[in-house]
Amino acid sequence: MTYVVTENCVACKYTDCVEVCPVDCFYEGENFLVIHPDECIDCGVCEPECPADAIRPDTEPDMEKWVEFNRKYSEIWPVIITKKDPLPEADERDGEQGKMEKYFSEAPGEGG
Repeated sequence: MTYVVTENCVACKYTDCVEVCPVDCFYEGENFLVIHPDECIDCGVCEPECPADAIRPDTEPDMEKWVEFNRKYSEIWPVIITKKDPLPEADERDGEQGKMEKYFSEAPGEGG
């Protein structure tokens, strides 16, 4: 099993989760985080830290697409291990529907 980041992270990018990860398996895009599914040790400490409830176990229904999505971007984005400020409109965007189509950027973040 692994944990993955899902759509609600888009345009929020809270990073509370990265500081608690014992294996540094989070990767940063411009406006989204992902977890490398092959590096995640299934400890689950990140899930309750996410204010946007965007981290889910891959055992939930329809998570296969998110596992592959997280794998794809974790292989091209830089690792992030330090908490940063969320995006300026994070509170407004939290829970918004259709964020992938409206806001998702493939651009890498700064990492760090």
